[in-house]
Amino acid sequence: MQIDILTLFPESVAQMLGDSIIGRAQKKGAVAIRAHQIRDFTQNKQKQVDDYPYGGGHGLIMQADPLYRCWEHVTQTHGEGRTIYLSPQGRVFSQTEARRLLEYPRLILVCGHYEGVDERFIEACVDEEISIGDYVITGGELAACVVADAVCRMVPGVLRDETGFTGESHWDGLLEYPQYSRPEVWRGRAVPEVLLSGHHANIEAWRRGQSEARTREKRPDLLTSDT
Repeated sequence: MQIDILTLFPESVAQMLGDSIIGRAQKKGAVAIRAHQIRDFTQNKQKQVDDYPYGGGHGLIMQADPLYRCWEHVTQTHGEGRTIYLSPQGRVFSQTEARRLLEYPRLILVCGHYEGVDERFIEACVDEEISIGDYVITGGELAACVVADAVCRMVPGVLRDETGFTGESHWDGLLEYPQYSRPEVWRGRAVPEVLLSGHHANIEAWRRGQSEARTREKRPDLLTSDT
């Protein structure tokens, strides 16, 4: 899996995705994540990437040309990929969406800023728009990192065992069961006895029941008639 991120803050992106599990995955070559500075592709001394919107209005708009030149450089240097603009107008991101994006060998994530980007760049280069929720944040970097992390952790070799993600919340439409670690009793609260039994079938049944109960309590909207 290769991911190229078009951004005004490549250092921030590199820092967020350069540590922990995703950072180690990059070092061993399981994934490759590159952040590209959009300002490097401007054609003015000021490295200006934004201007006022036609028709008036508040705020500034990211110009199409620097974005396009950056995108063109990425596709010509590293190959074409699924181009995604992180936008509050996009389809809401989910575990199902992450699994779908995993099918693409290369993703190009475009981080917007200010009041958005020139629509002509979207029309010319963007395959789809994705939102991480129904709210607005200052820029697309956080959203790009969320998408990259969620997708990359499912790449073979990133986690030691695929159950590291197949047993988690949202993988099969349910929330994850409660987890416990040592000590067996903490401030009067004991670990459920079934988890100490060593009976794997009973443990799995308990965990499934807990997942269903948690989902009914916390996220009933996730449940279907088949669950």
